[in-house]
Amino acid sequence: MREGLLVVVLAYAAGAQDRDRAAAAAFEAIVPVLRHPRCMNCHSTGDFPRQGDDGHRHTMQVRRGPDGHGVNAVKCSTCHQDRNVAGVHAPPGAPEWHLPSPDMPMIWEGLTDRQLCELLKDPKQNGHRTVQQIVEHMSTPLVLWGWHPGEGRDAVPMPVSEFLARVKEWAANGAACPAATSER
Repeated sequence: MREGLLVVVLAYAAGAQDRDRAAAAAFEAIVPVLRHPRCMNCHSTGDFPRQGDDGHRHTMQVRRGPDGHGVNAVKCSTCHQDRNVAGVHAPPGAPEWHLPSPDMPMIWEGLTDRQLCELLKDPKQNGHRTVQQIVEHMSTPLVLWGWHPGEGRDAVPMPVSEFLARVKEWAANGAACPAATSER
């Protein structure tokens, strides 16, 4: 009887390790997207957005504001509409264009891959979201804009279908994070 129970426990542990490895590998596959300028320009250090592939400070001196939508006359929606404005380097746009709020700025510039993964999973740091809600956020028009950033901007290089599949795979396998040895 004990031997049978031991076999079941060992099989379960092996399965859990396999799921953890699959989740960590799926997360590592999406890291290049999360570190791409289309994401980093809103998730970088400072109380302002960045722009361009080089991540320079927003030229209009925009600030995050109390809700992530800018301050006073320099609200995000002053220039950014619900879609891209036509023309090279014209203001990009998507529904609900904004920065994360100041109480949950979701800054991952400078974090290791493991720290970034832990940040995304931690409701105290991610806007009080579950892992499933993070998966849902990754498919919002604001995030998907990265694949259609408008003229003069590089799109996220990974196909959106692959990105979303990897995000779902990460969550479905328990959202384990990469080991410390795979950090940047």
